[in-house]
Amino acid sequence: MTRTMNRRMRRVGAVVTAGILLAGLAACSSDDPGTSASSAGPEGVDDGTSLTLWTRAPLEKQANLLVDAYNASHDNQVKLTVVPNDDYVAKVGAAAGSNSLPDLFAADIVYVPNWVKQGLFQDLTANIDGLDFKDSINQGHLAAGTADGKEHVLPFVLDLSMLFWNKELATEAGLDAETGPADLAEFAEWAKAIQGLNKPDTYGTATGLNCGGCLVFTWFPSVWAAGEQVMNPEGTESLLASDTAKEIYSTWADLWKSGAVLPSSKDEAGPTWTAGFTEGKVGLMPYPATLLSSTPFDVGVSGIPSPKGGGSTFVGGDGIGVSKDSKKAAQAWNFLNWMMSEEAQVGVLAKDNDVVSRSDLATNEYSEKDPRLITINEVAGKGDTPVSLNFQEAFNSPTSPWLTLVRNAVLDGTDTVDADNDAITDVLSQ
Repeated sequence: MTRTMNRRMRRVGAVVTAGILLAGLAACSSDDPGTSASSAGPEGVDDGTSLTLWTRAPLEKQANLLVDAYNASHDNQVKLTVVPNDDYVAKVGAAAGSNSLPDLFAADIVYVPNWVKQGLFQDLTANIDGLDFKDSINQGHLAAGTADGKEHVLPFVLDLSMLFWNKELATEAGLDAETGPADLAEFAEWAKAIQGLNKPDTYGTATGLNCGGCLVFTWFPSVWAAGEQVMNPEGTESLLASDTAKEIYSTWADLWKSGAVLPSSKDEAGPTWTAGFTEGKVGLMPYPATLLSSTPFDVGVSGIPSPKGGGSTFVGGDGIGVSKDSKKAAQAWNFLNWMMSEEAQVGVLAKDNDVVSRSDLATNEYSEKDPRLITINEVAGKGDTPVSLNFQEAFNSPTSPWLTLVRNAVLDGTDTVDADNDAITDVLSQ
């Protein structure tokens, strides 16, 4: 997931290509694997080695900050390659097939389970287990990179979904701009109240009703906030026909019918799904936390509530690991180990108003200056990262059964949630 979730959605063709390229790959590397990460000590090796790192374009800002800070303080030097988002999966697939992956590469957390299964990352279990602060590392990202009890990735950059509201519009509508909605019903009340201002080209809320990835990012947390799950633990069965899920769909269907949803949301496939809010034309909406620093007006922030209240988040973003092809695993671990340090998490990411990947660093010198950052960091520990080998096909694809479920329930008002949920399970269980 990304600086902006929108760009993450345009990747289906690449996924099909990558699926072909990656099929049948074993966890192999060259005849000379080099020094393993675990054999070089807890901090790895910093001996002036040149390392290569790939990331996708939505994370370019954070990646550059981290790489520049590492290069300025270490003998090892990391060369960063930023790949257009739409080309990234295919590029990784082609490199994996020709044994030419970089030393380190980041991956949208949605893809991590599949790429781990395909053997694209080296085993980092001993290194990660040796970190004194392991228990504070975001567990969703660790889980996504774990297979057969072996750990392969660490969080690179977290991208969280949070409820944002425009304080000026909320105040104008007579709402408590400092507190925010307590549950999904109040969210709907807020949207209608802001719509009731009848301001030109201004709407209560917005979403991406033709963007499966936008919808999992912003609607799944309402299920988790109710203490429920969206899939079974194996990621092979959809649980999105529950009473809670149906209440989420009906709430949005009512908002759509009442005219409180930005009209372009109907056909929004991802590229501009946050634009209306950023332009001050939408009152409140689930929104990427990474956009806090670039939102040009005062906003309130909270976790995304369920019909019963509470708050949760989709812990998206990218994981990062050492590729199967790297002969410099000990040096690559030196970068990863530093990346998880307080120096990097606070001195680089928190300083830039980005979310830290360690709960023990959620409150820091930068977050203390802005209570909203503390809220975001704390909610990160209550969020989830769904793991399924067939997540892309079931949820993010433009032809996914999840998108069919939402559009049927919200736009068409058809009573097909149970059947559509079964269709999601059919894909997940393949």
